[in-house]
Amino acid sequence: MEKKAKIIATLGPAIYNEKKLRKIINLGVDAFRINFSHNTKKIIKIVNIIRKLERKSNKKLALIGDLQGIKFRIGKFKSNSIKINFKEKIIFENKNIISSNKKIPLLHSEIYKNIKKGNMILIDDGKYLFRVIKKKKKSIFTQCESKNCILYSNKSVHVPGIKVSLNTLTKKDKKDIQFAKKIGCNWIALSYLQNSKIIKSTRKIINSDMGIIAKIENSMAVKNIDDIIDKSDALMIARGDLAMDVGHSDVPNVQLDIIKKCAKAFKPVIVATQMLESMIENLSPTRAEINDIATAIFQGADAVMLSAESAIGKNPIQSVKTMSNTILSTEKYKRKHIEDFKSKINLQKDAMKSMVLSIKDLAYNPQVKCIIAFSNSGKTAKIVSSMRPAVRIITISPKINISRSISLFWGVKSINSKDAKNWKEMMKISKEIIKKEKFINRGDLVVITAGLPFGKAKMTNMIRLYEVN
Repeated sequence: MEKKAKIIATLGPAIYNEKKLRKIINLGVDAFRINFSHNTKKIIKIVNIIRKLERKSNKKLALIGDLQGIKFRIGKFKSNSIKINFKEKIIFENKNIISSNKKIPLLHSEIYKNIKKGNMILIDDGKYLFRVIKKKKKSIFTQCESKNCILYSNKSVHVPGIKVSLNTLTKKDKKDIQFAKKIGCNWIALSYLQNSKIIKSTRKIINSDMGIIAKIENSMAVKNIDDIIDKSDALMIARGDLAMDVGHSDVPNVQLDIIKKCAKAFKPVIVATQMLESMIENLSPTRAEINDIATAIFQGADAVMLSAESAIGKNPIQSVKTMSNTILSTEKYKRKHIEDFKSKINLQKDAMKSMVLSIKDLAYNPQVKCIIAFSNSGKTAKIVSSMRPAVRIITISPKINISRSISLFWGVKSINSKDAKNWKEMMKISKEIIKKEKFINRGDLVVITAGLPFGKAKMTNMIRLYEVN
């Protein structure tokens, strides 16, 4: 049985060799994330290995370039780290200094303009808390509210509740986009966006066959979620930073709400951050982590993501195996209760959605084994995937980068093939694919869908129910 939900693995030293990459691809990785917040010197070599393994495998692999965005960080320490005692007084300075124990460089004027007495400063993804007791123009006086506090150079800074504009691409982001285009990334992920403004500016400089993933990780993005969903191609719920901004207890509600909204809008959604955090060090996960993955699958996520688990963890292969097995187990149960998970679509609003819903209804027939969707731009594939049909989805695109992008969609097996110019060619290509798929037998039914006229269609407008003979 093949899993329907997809797995994204973050690239890093833990999987920087061909043997490990081959193993995790075989275990179920469908896409790789390149984190531009970290060193990417070896990435060209690793991408070449991934494309080599892709040619040998039976599936297309998507590459996601994850931009750093405007992320606040502290400066450097003389010995790379300092220990701070509980209730100790610490000053953050807007000066380019090498830190001493009492003064920590924080070179972000936006924070000094907006921060107030009583605010909390969270360091290292929320591990350590500092309460603001006084503020000057270029100094913030704080008290450490965490025990066993050890700060390292360049760790992240977050101040809940203050409003800072994060709606422009940085110089680094623009440079990283050019690099992402050079190495053939299929998706660009935007970090810390607050509304759709940055999506529009990014759209102007990426290739036309690249998609945009909007990462939801602050309260402003949640507030503007409808506009962000409308303007982006996919969403990622980045729960680490999101939890620090909206509160840990509200993240499950936000996650479910976003997944539901994306389902209605036919937009793929990725659930990310700390899914198997304990496996960075340990060979086995916690029960809570398994439940977390299963919950995302039950809710309707298209993909789940490994971050540090695959990039720097001690057990990247076991982490992928655990995630893949959990998805398969969850989907096995979910398939038995398929009626509980049917998409609720307003059919009066969009005739094309009604068309694709007809495809889904056909797929509930036990004789139907597969849906073959011809998808030049990827739009048909996205909508068929969003309908969550009970059978396998095979999508065909003549464009290799579109085929790779599509591979991120739920339930889709993406094939790169020549474009059909007419009805006869469409059936010829379909029959060639059917012959190769061992699960399709004589007498089975296959749903074939496409947009007419071939190569010029603006929408999916044709369905054929074909009996294999």
